[in-house]
Amino acid sequence: MSVVRGNSPRPAVDIAGLRALRELVLAVLLPPALAVATGSQHAMASETAAGHSGHTERNPGDAVEDTHAEAWELVTRAQHGDGEAFGQLFLRYKETVYRYIYYRVGDQATAEDFTSETFLRALRRIGAITYQGRDIGAWFVTIARNIVLDHAKSARHRLEVTLPETIEHTDTGPGPEESVISLLTTERLMRALNRLGTDQCECVMLRFIQGMSVSETAEIMGRNSGAVKALQHRAIRRLADLVRGDLR
Repeated sequence: MSVVRGNSPRPAVDIAGLRALRELVLAVLLPPALAVATGSQHAMASETAAGHSGHTERNPGDAVEDTHAEAWELVTRAQHGDGEAFGQLFLRYKETVYRYIYYRVGDQATAEDFTSETFLRALRRIGAITYQGRDIGAWFVTIARNIVLDHAKSARHRLEVTLPETIEHTDTGPGPEESVISLLTTERLMRALNRLGTDQCECVMLRFIQGMSVSETAEIMGRNSGAVKALQHRAIRRLADLVRGDLR
């Protein structure tokens, strides 16, 4: 049960989530009239800033419930000593766990080690978990998060989100908001993200870079859904303030 060292690619971020984050920040930065002039994209982002990242919040009626049920069936089998079932869980969620860890520690070898440690701890604890109505992936990420936080404490340094060169906005149409849009690069947005408080940064990362739902983020962070929505709202506005200062 180990990650193949040296063969783990740089994990992809949730591009749709990153785009949504950028649009939410732009919706705060641009005056309302300009946001409307830009189209419904910014207006929709403004309305959803309190609790949505551009992803549809999962609920028991969604098709994803079938996937959750399959995963929990594997959990049940693993709890009864089925090693193959746990191996399938590992294959299903290792990319999610590795991506979360990699973009917090910024080092491939460390991310591989921590991913292996995550699943070793999960294997030891698999008998203690019960069905909570959510994707078991949130449980694996919670274990990974604790490992990363322990690492940060022992290393005595602040975790930063590290991202590859990703998307940049490509609007070319004329308009008074064009300069702001063109200046809000992904690099500038990520610099601002790393200046957020720890909880706000964690919330934004889980919601937009990992693509987690509000309920999954709440479970991982040990909060309720309302608190996560409020934290996300404050984080978006703080990001906008930081970016605004950077653009001056």
